[in-house]
Amino acid sequence: MPLRVHVDVVSAEELIFSGEAEFAVFPGEAGELGIYPRHTPLLTRVKPGAIRLKIPDRNEYELVYVSGGILEVQPTLITLLADTAIRAKSLDEAEALKAKQQAEEAAKLQQTDVNYAAAEAELAKSIAQLQTIKKGRGGH
Repeated sequence: MPLRVHVDVVSAEELIFSGEAEFAVFPGEAGELGIYPRHTPLLTRVKPGAIRLKIPDRNEYELVYVSGGILEVQPTLITLLADTAIRAKSLDEAEALKAKQQAEEAAKLQQTDVNYAAAEAELAKSIAQLQTIKKGRGGH
């Protein structure tokens, strides 16, 4: 029987995923983090992007978009407290494209560093959503 780790993905609104995984990938601030069962304890922030969970007895990964959050890894438990989390199949591509365009326009029009940074953060989130949608379709 292959080793497994329990994964909980929680947003401020709800529990998005709770179950066993053989392997998990998270969008860490310094790059992707691949986590197997019995991983060394770790606490880190995650950036906007896709979580990929290899669920036992399934060929396809479970994909979840997160806008950021805190990841805690223990040898038998992974917990992600996400700012926002949405299952990839629930993402709306048209809405994400519209948000991306609005963020790009806002970034061009902003005069202060604070407003520009907020527009850039929104742009990063919408791009991460679009990448999650693409991964859900089998894209790379």
